Amino acid sequence: MKSKEIKKKYIEFFKKKGHKEIPSASLIPENDPSVLFTTAGMHPLVPYLLGQKHSLGDRLVNSQKCIRTGDIEEVGNSGHLTFFEMLGNWSLGDYWKEDAIKFSYEFFVDVLGMDREKLSFTCFKGDKNAEKDKLSYEVYKELGIKDDKIWFLGRKENWWGPVGEEGPCGPCSEIFYDIGKRKCSKDCDPSCSCGKYVEIGNNVFMEFNKKKDKFVELEQKNVDFGGGFERICMILQNKKNVFETDLFKEIVKEIKKNVKEKKEKEIRIIADHVRSLVFILSENVRPSNVEQGYVLRRLIRRVMRLGKLLKGNDDLILNVAKVVIKEYKDFKELKKSFILDYLKDEKEKFENTLERGLRYFEREIDNQGKVLDKKFVFNLFASYGFPIEMTKDLAKERKKSVNEDDFWKEYRKHQEISRKGASKKFKGGLGDESEEVIKYHTATHLLLLALREVLGDKVMQRGSNLTKERLRFDFSFDRKLTDEEKKEVEDTVNSYIKEKLEVKCEEMDLEKAKKKTKGMFEHKYSDKVKVFSVGKSVEICGGPHVNNTKELGKFRIKKEQSISAGVRRIKGVLES
Repeated sequence: MKSKEIKKKYIEFFKKKGHKEIPSASLIPENDPSVLFTTAGMHPLVPYLLGQKHSLGDRLVNSQKCIRTGDIEEVGNSGHLTFFEMLGNWSLGDYWKEDAIKFSYEFFVDVLGMDREKLSFTCFKGDKNAEKDKLSYEVYKELGIKDDKIWFLGRKENWWGPVGEEGPCGPCSEIFYDIGKRKCSKDCDPSCSCGKYVEIGNNVFMEFNKKKDKFVELEQKNVDFGGGFERICMILQNKKNVFETDLFKEIVKEIKKNVKEKKEKEIRIIADHVRSLVFILSENVRPSNVEQGYVLRRLIRRVMRLGKLLKGNDDLILNVAKVVIKEYKDFKELKKSFILDYLKDEKEKFENTLERGLRYFEREIDNQGKVLDKKFVFNLFASYGFPIEMTKDLAKERKKSVNEDDFWKEYRKHQEISRKGASKKFKGGLGDESEEVIKYHTATHLLLLALREVLGDKVMQRGSNLTKERLRFDFSFDRKLTDEEKKEVEDTVNSYIKEKLEVKCEEMDLEKAKKKTKGMFEHKYSDKVKVFSVGKSVEICGGPHVNNTKELGKFRIKKEQSISAGVRRIKGVLES
C-alpha cells in the first residue's frame, strides 16, 4: 500500500467517526515555548487540551509534520528519524478509553489489514500515584486479544507527562507490531530495544493534572493518539526499515547517484537530514548559531561532512534537496528557490570553514605526538566540521594515528553538556499558560503593531518564544534599529497599554480572516479560525490573551539583535 493511500485512509476513517480534519501546523510551536520544534501532533492543540473550545468541535484528526532532535545519533537505524509525520486523532473531553482503543484497533486491523496476531498492546500497571489501567485491559479483552499480547508496563513506558514540573498527564496504551525477529531473551517484551517490537501508535489518556506533589483529576479528560506514519508504511510495504519505503525511494536513489562510496548508514542519515532541513528552511528559519537556526546549520554541515566521507560531488546536498521538494510537492510551503538559495549560501560558508580547518591542522600537526591529542581531534570535529574518518586519513598521511576511543569519550562529554542545556528549555512545561505568559502573548501583538508603525508594513513576524520572564520576538527587517527607533517602538507599545484597549476574539471563516489581517499566510489554517483584535492590531491566533491591555504593566525592550540575514530579534519584558 502506497504512503499517500495510507494517510488518506487514516483521515477518511476518522472523519467517518465524527472527527474534523485540521491542517498540519507549523514546525515552530506557537503556544509552547518549552521546545524548539513541534515534536508531536498535540503541541499545536495545547490550549484546547487545557480547556479552550476548538472552532471545529471536540473530535479532531490530522497528519502533523514533526521534528525531534533528542535521538539524532540513532538516525540511520530502522526506525529513527529527525523529520517525520505523526498521524493524530483527538478527543477533547468527548470519547474515552473504550472508543479510542476500538478506533485504533479497527483502523490497523480492518482498514489497513494488519495481522492481528502480530500486534501487541501495553497498559499502565499502576503505582503509588495512579491505579492500574484495568479499563484499557478490559477493552482489549472485549476485542478478543489474548493475554499473551497484552503487557502491563510501568511509568517509564506507559505514562505520559507532564513535560515540565506541572501540567496534564496520564497513562497511555501503546500498540506494537512484531516484525518476526527472535526474542533477545525470555524477558523480551515491547519495552525492549532489540527491535523485535516496533511501536506504531500510542493512545495517551490525559486524565490528571500534576500540581506540585499531587495528581488531581482533570475536569476535561482528553485522548491524544499518535501514530508513526513512516513506521506504518514500513510494515505495510513489508520493508526492513523506513528508508526502503516509497517515502525515501527517490531520495536514496539520488544520493547514490551523487556519491562514490555506498555506505548504507551514511546514505540513510543524509536522506533523513536533507528531508529535515528542507522542511525547517520552509519555516523561514535561517542557519545561525542559536536555537532552530543552530539545529538547521548542524544538519546541513553534517550532510556535507558525510558527503565528503562518501566522496560525493559538490552539489550533493542541492541535488538531494531538489528531489525532496519534488517528492513533497503537496506541501505548498516548500519554496524551491528560497530553500536552495540558503543551502548554497551555507554550503559556501562551510567549505570556507573546512579550508580554515585544514590550515589549522597543518599549523598544529608538527606539535602533535605519534597519537593526536584528543582535544585537538575533537576541536577539528566541533569547530571545523572534520569527520573522525577524515582526521584519521590526514593523520595517516603524516605517519600518525588517532585514538578513536578517546575521541568518542570527548564527544559523549560534549553531548551531555548540550543535553543538560537543552533540558532547561522544558522547565516551563507544556504550553505554559501562566498569567505572566498570557500577558506576554498579548504583548507580542502590540509589539508587531508598533514595529509596523515605526518601521513600515514590510515588517512580518518570523517567530516568537514566551516564558514567564520575557518575550522574544523575531521579525523581518534588514538592518539594526537605531536607539531612537527602539525608544519609539517601546513608547508606542506602552501607549496602547495605557489606552486600556479591550482584547476581542471572533471566530470567522479563514478567507474573511485573511482579508481583515496582515499576515504571510504561508501555513495552513482550519476553515474556521480565531481572530484577536487589540485596537488596530488584528491577527489570526490560537493562543490565550488578557481581557484588557491595562493588565500588562509597562513594556521595555532589553535587547535587539540580528539572528540571521534579514531577520532581527527583540527581547522584551513587562514590568509592574
